[in-house]
Amino acid sequence: MRVLVTGASGFLGGHLVEAAAAAGDQVRALLRPGATISAGADRVELARGDLSDPASLAAATRGVEVVYHSAARVTDHGSRAQFHDTNVAGTERLLAAARAGGARRFVFVSSPSAVMDGGDQLAVDESTPYPDRYLNLYSETKAAAERLVLAANAPGFTTCALRPRGIWGPRDRHGFLPRLVAKLRAGRLPDLSGGRTVHASLCHATNAARACLLAAASERVGGRAYFVADSEISDVWALIAQVARLFDATPPTRRVPPALRDALVGAVEAVWRIPYLRNRHSPPLSRYSVALLTRSSTYDTSAATRDFGYVPVIDQQTGLRQLRAWADGIGGVDEFTRYAR
Repeated sequence: MRVLVTGASGFLGGHLVEAAAAAGDQVRALLRPGATISAGADRVELARGDLSDPASLAAATRGVEVVYHSAARVTDHGSRAQFHDTNVAGTERLLAAARAGGARRFVFVSSPSAVMDGGDQLAVDESTPYPDRYLNLYSETKAAAERLVLAANAPGFTTCALRPRGIWGPRDRHGFLPRLVAKLRAGRLPDLSGGRTVHASLCHATNAARACLLAAASERVGGRAYFVADSEISDVWALIAQVARLFDATPPTRRVPPALRDALVGAVEAVWRIPYLRNRHSPPLSRYSVALLTRSSTYDTSAATRDFGYVPVIDQQTGLRQLRAWADGIGGVDEFTRYAR
């Protein structure tokens, strides 16, 4: 098939490009001016543009059969207008271009953050409703974009959304794992668990990319959202300790009492209401980032297995060994964390 991948210069987008090319698809990658792709460049047609430019989207989608939309604003700073224009209006523009260009399938890379309410969510499935309030603008705008995508499903134009959580794996230079390793090596991550055992589902990039390709080929996914994850349920703080040892760091030992932790979050978020800070700099703490480390979030992926045959192909321990080997291959842990410090 002829397919388009947005966000192709990013982490998951790069894995999607590689997986689609390996499957024999003719891949077109939407890249902003100056951006490059990390894998498969010799097998990929490049289209220059971005989600704010309808003309470039029309050119990028012309003649493709499947659109994989993984581009998004994923930072934890920025104005409401910035998040809305990229994540919501950008998705709406891409949907319109894809329909006009003759695409038959539109696979949206969403996030479990779209239904995250700040509390524990154990073994939740797709019946979980959108929350009344969101922890941050990223969650709010990903949910809004997901709704647009699912509502656009129609005869001849099948749309679906996948919700991989905590995507990790090789070639990640800016995501949560290199940031985590950087904090561990600098001794800047205390134990925030408050003594609770916190469980989480994660999703290796290979598993997430495979899920996208499987969903694009299914006749059962129209207008639906799906959780996809690795097979393991992780004990978050035990996994953090393992990652620390794997990357030559010391596991967290200093504990922050929950009352102090929550007070610090409140103080930081109050200061970050100042537009200059909110729009330009990431906060050291937020309700969202703390919730990821202190609230359980695990997902039932049986709907993805039922409707498009999703089964994880990379297990966690194999993935961790491969990640360390990749980091060594690019120059070691310092290079792995260079952009995340």
